[in-house]
Amino acid sequence: MNTETESTQIIELIKINDEGVLKTLYHSNFHKIEAFILKNSGTKEQAKDIFQEAFIAVWKNVKTNKFQAQTNHSINGYLYTISKNKWMDYLRSKHHKKTVVTSKLNHFEISDKNALDKDDDILKENRLQGVMEAFKSLGLPCKNLLTKFYFEKKSMNIIAKELQLDPASARNKKYRCMKKLRELALKDN
Repeated sequence: MNTETESTQIIELIKINDEGVLKTLYHSNFHKIEAFILKNSGTKEQAKDIFQEAFIAVWKNVKTNKFQAQTNHSINGYLYTISKNKWMDYLRSKHHKKTVVTSKLNHFEISDKNALDKDDDILKENRLQGVMEAFKSLGLPCKNLLTKFYFEKKSMNIIAKELQLDPASARNKKYRCMKKLRELALKDN
């Protein structure tokens, strides 16, 4: 039996919800996806959620003939690609960007629950002042790039054109500027 025949059989078994094939597909791919997500700022729970979503998407696409396997391994690659894209979408999402890792804020302690709102406002104000002081210490190129992105709300593609850079270089420069800003802000605190 050649691999094309095997992949066709696997696809047909997925279409009829063959439990053995579905379990094998699930278990043979989960750890690769989990490892990818853990290496890219994720948790085990997030890996499970993303993989579940991707697995269901693959299953639906197979059932509706949106996916045609070329080889026996192509469904594994397809599942990996969908999982990876779902994770990258999550990382780019507003939900992820609003997440604050509390372990990085451990130098701020709020002890009185009644004063929580007042202390929280003071905490935010102090953090903002610290970031603004650090921003003043940045070099002009970084200030310019970050101002365009965060205050003027320009896309990285537009900023890249304005700075006469390719988009990847502009993203790298933004990353380095943000890293420098974080270092300066944390040093001041």
